[in-house]
Amino acid sequence: MQLSTILAAKGDFVATITPDATVAQLASDLVRHGVGALVVSADGRTIDGIASERDVVRAVATNISAMEAPISSIMTSRVFSAPPEAHVDELMHVMTDKRVRHIPVVDEDGALIGIVSIGDIVKTRLEELEGERAALMEYITQA
Repeated sequence: MQLSTILAAKGDFVATITPDATVAQLASDLVRHGVGALVVSADGRTIDGIASERDVVRAVATNISAMEAPISSIMTSRVFSAPPEAHVDELMHVMTDKRVRHIPVVDEDGALIGIVSIGDIVKTRLEELEGERAALMEYITQA
């Protein structure tokens, strides 16, 4: 299954935040949107980085006053992204090998068009497996 199929089902909304916003604002926006990471973007289209709940926890654990620091000081700058034509199997490997939980989806110009999480990937894969199981059960019972 391609990422475009997942985005068609879940929608293309991507919660973003600017690099100069504070870590406190990041934490607030994570809760408000009910997500585990925000794409850091100055213009809402290009990817400057990604900042997650894990980044907030690490920042606070090492510096209690980190909540007033800019997100640019804690974000991950090297972001793995994928085109909408990428397959779920490819992303499972990237997420496992690179230890990332969120992958922004970008068009051919590099503009942000969606985001998938490890939860989206697992849900999709489970649905595929359930479909295969049902097809095999039907085949076996009709033989």
